[in-house]
Amino acid sequence: MAVSSALLQSRISNKPTASKLAKASRVLIKRFKEASTYDAPNHWGVSGLRLQGFEEGGPENQWIGFSQFLPGGGAGPDSTPFEKVYVVLEGEMTVEWDGKTAVLGAMDSCTVPAGQERRIENKSNHVCKMLVVIPYPEGGRPK
Repeated sequence: MAVSSALLQSRISNKPTASKLAKASRVLIKRFKEASTYDAPNHWGVSGLRLQGFEEGGPENQWIGFSQFLPGGGAGPDSTPFEKVYVVLEGEMTVEWDGKTAVLGAMDSCTVPAGQERRIENKSNHVCKMLVVIPYPEGGRPK
């Protein structure tokens, strides 16, 4: 399939398009002090904050949580119908699934597929701080 030189040039050009400019004007800055708390089901010893998501102008496909797990805090065992991504920022988090165990440290991450039963627990004596990236239940930001 031949690609026109104009189309090829537009694909490799660094010039912002009208579409990119429109999206840039919708950048949502949300300060940490503005984050709202949330209670996640089947979690214990944790404080959760919603950093981004569910607000007008926020992400369209997923929301971002910040969880602080006290020593002994955790979640599960359970599964969800959507995938989750965990990113440990500080401390350690033990992840258990299918008879396997892994300890995530600072800047480690994992993806838990949809339907995968997992259990997580902070087995250390320090607070574990982590980001959680979760898609909206219906695949898009609720209106």
